[in-house]
Amino acid sequence: MEELFTDYGLFLAKTFTLVGALIVIISFLYSASKKQKKLDTLEVENLNDKYNKIKDTVEKKILLKKDYKEIQKKYKKLKETEKTALKTIFVLNFQGNIKATAVASLREEITAIISVANENDEVLLRLENSGGLVHEHGLAASQLQRLKQKNIPLTVSIDKVAASGGYMMACVANKIISAPFAIVGSIGVLAQLPNFNRLLSDKGIDYEQIYSGKYKRTLTIFGENTKEGREKFTEQIEDTYRLFREFVAQNRPSLDMDQVATGEHWYGLQALELSLIDEIKTSDDYLLDASVKANLYELNYKLPKTFPQKIGSLVESSINQVFDLSAKRNKEQDLFK
Repeated sequence: MEELFTDYGLFLAKTFTLVGALIVIISFLYSASKKQKKLDTLEVENLNDKYNKIKDTVEKKILLKKDYKEIQKKYKKLKETEKTALKTIFVLNFQGNIKATAVASLREEITAIISVANENDEVLLRLENSGGLVHEHGLAASQLQRLKQKNIPLTVSIDKVAASGGYMMACVANKIISAPFAIVGSIGVLAQLPNFNRLLSDKGIDYEQIYSGKYKRTLTIFGENTKEGREKFTEQIEDTYRLFREFVAQNRPSLDMDQVATGEHWYGLQALELSLIDEIKTSDDYLLDASVKANLYELNYKLPKTFPQKIGSLVESSINQVFDLSAKRNKEQDLFK
């Protein structure tokens, strides 16, 4: 029993020490964030070098020494004589969420590309996006339209999902490729909200809402919703749906909109039959094939983390360390039982 209390005391001491250190680090970060503002950074990676390094690693292991040296000579000659004549493919990544927050980086990456690319070049966007807020995804789609306005070909690759607002972005492309079982489509609009008015009334709680303009508010969470409010809200949803449908039709005129704009989603193989996409292919295969005849550069515009984001990451890391330490102590006690 005494040993148990000793171990527990040591665990608490380590925990308090870690929390104390966390407080010191938080104070330091806060002080540093006040003094210095970190600048945004644009990272550019040559994917040809990445693929060649992978290939070289395998060849070095499986080939005879003389064969490996011969291949190296051929590669060196190819790099000297042909690389300068190849086109450039700029590779972007978009990881979507409800608010499409990745658009903050996307707009900067596209600005960088427009400043250096020409009509012989290409942009490949690896898109993973399940949709979300209309105006946020509308802005993301508008950023992609900037490339088309400059006559820079755009290819969108869907490896996992491009649905709803995600497909709004994808349909802007000159070409859409998709993995066989990626989720594509969901051309429709959804809005839903709970209403607590009856619950509040039962508890004797009044809810006041003051506004000017007949339709400043239609449906509300806490107030009593009216038939007129529901009708107006439905009308607004239908207007949004109509705009979404027209946008897709404008960018992919070959689509049968009555067939695909039902809110349904399809897998890549089905989407190909419906002309929602143009080819079944993963981004990996597309880039590997392109690396033979083009220079590939992946762009990643990194925004500095805000102070709350830094604190969140630090707290998460500290909590994980505490749990890891606790699990380790429990394991050690189990071993000596």
